[in-house]
Amino acid sequence: KIKKAAWRRRCSAAAGAGHGRRSGQGAGRARRPARAAPPRPRPGCSPPAAAAAAPAAAPPLRSHRALVLTGFGGYDKVKVQARRGAEPRPGEVSVTVRACGLNFADLMARQGLYDRLPPPPVCPGMECAGTVRALGDGVRDRQVGDKVMVLARSGLWQEVVNVPASHTFPMPEGMSFEEAAALLVNYITAYMILFDFGNLRPNQSVLIHMAAGGVGTAAIQLCKTVENVTIFGTASASKHESLKESGVAHPIDYRTMDYAEEVRKISPKGVDIVLDPLGGSDTSKAFNLLKPMGKLITYGVANLLTGQKKNLMAMAKTWWNQFSITALQLLHQNKAVCGYHLGYMDEEVELLRSVVAKLVNLYSQGKIKPKIDSVWPFDQVAEAMKQMQEKKNVGKVILVPEAPKEESKKAEN
Repeated sequence: KIKKAAWRRRCSAAAGAGHGRRSGQGAGRARRPARAAPPRPRPGCSPPAAAAAAPAAAPPLRSHRALVLTGFGGYDKVKVQARRGAEPRPGEVSVTVRACGLNFADLMARQGLYDRLPPPPVCPGMECAGTVRALGDGVRDRQVGDKVMVLARSGLWQEVVNVPASHTFPMPEGMSFEEAAALLVNYITAYMILFDFGNLRPNQSVLIHMAAGGVGTAAIQLCKTVENVTIFGTASASKHESLKESGVAHPIDYRTMDYAEEVRKISPKGVDIVLDPLGGSDTSKAFNLLKPMGKLITYGVANLLTGQKKNLMAMAKTWWNQFSITALQLLHQNKAVCGYHLGYMDEEVELLRSVVAKLVNLYSQGKIKPKIDSVWPFDQVAEAMKQMQEKKNVGKVILVPEAPKEESKKAEN
């Protein structure tokens, strides 16, 4: 009997251990507390918040206003819309935008003629200026509150932007946000065209097309930093007085005169450098205006824009008349042809940073100063684009999130 009782006890213990292993509660394991069932809500009541959701996360950033290209076409395709904010990612800074630059590339992008802009709906804008509001992980060379200029391929026409810290540049002392938004695209372009490609030197001559525009005014100021440079500039007659005051020796009305003939009257051999943002047949005329060892730098195709919307006839005419030359012809001509596109330089961070450093130094010395034509709130972006496309501007057209003070905005012509 004693043996049978002991045998039964061993069997019972073995059965209990097996049950514990199957249920995860075997010897050597701490017993898990039983999970309490959630309380049942009374009819017509919501479940308790603690039982229905995880701990509350930080509230999302408030939405902000942005200019969005909703489709290709006229001025009405750019609209003010609300966008949800986000914190900067590692390596980024978040910037509260105070002013944005309007560039000719933005006009082309609106018509679907600029290949560096993603398809719509998309926020345009290649440059802006503002104040750093937040830092992403790993950012060491910027601080909250820093005033910065920002350069990007697109996306900057917003009240708040998150960008790589490497795409921001400290604003020099005494510079306004409007001036900062007018510096990067135009002055980087003009500087690299004149000095890196053009190798501008004392006693040379330069032909600047669209001389009263953003790049044109930048190029004129940069030419004045070199001794005894003769400047020819094309613009409508109403802008000639302003061009003379800025340093253009020979303004030419391209609407009523053949600018090539006018240049030849003054300088029979031609000029040393031509800055060509026009394209088409004008590029051929520019090449023929060069002196031996002269340089033609083409950096745009403004002749494609003839109205609010894409003009297929103008496109066909421009491309049909596009300049073409072989290496052997260049060899015989003793001339150089260069192409420049800032939109394809976005990966050249160190190169651009060195150029901006030189420009900031020139600004601090008082040798260059962005010329502001007019300042427009986001709500009037159509009027701002019209101001530039109809070539009424003398200097830079600026967009700001909020309406500017009346005294800072130029009256409409």
